[in-house]
Amino acid sequence: MLKEFKISTTKKQEIIDITEKVKQIIKNSGVEKGLCFVYVPHATAAIIVNENYDSSVCKDILAQLEKLIPSKGNYEHDKMDDNAHAHIKASLIGPSETLIIEENELILGTWQGIALVEFDGPRNRRVIVKIKN
Repeated sequence: MLKEFKISTTKKQEIIDITEKVKQIIKNSGVEKGLCFVYVPHATAAIIVNENYDSSVCKDILAQLEKLIPSKGNYEHDKMDDNAHAHIKASLIGPSETLIIEENELILGTWQGIALVEFDGPRNRRVIVKIKN
């Protein structure tokens, strides 16, 4: 089963919790046991699984990535699009996560959630969810 939803980001860089949207797709699928693939088909966005309770974790992730890969640098690609940093960050984080479904629910840790990470916003993003039993 393949489903898709859209997210409109509002900031240049941000992390948006999509856990509930993914959980609803799983509920509606009726799949009791299987795998859930969450994928973003964009070169300057990523998907993470991390803490979604304390918003300071998201701020820390973005701040540390900015220290590692500054938005302004001597990037060759910036001559064309001025978003090389976004491509590099997205490449390091990755466009997808694979999660386990058991008893028609995601297996996540107490504080874990799924999030879309925007590195070149604001933009309209697609999130694709594939459920396999």
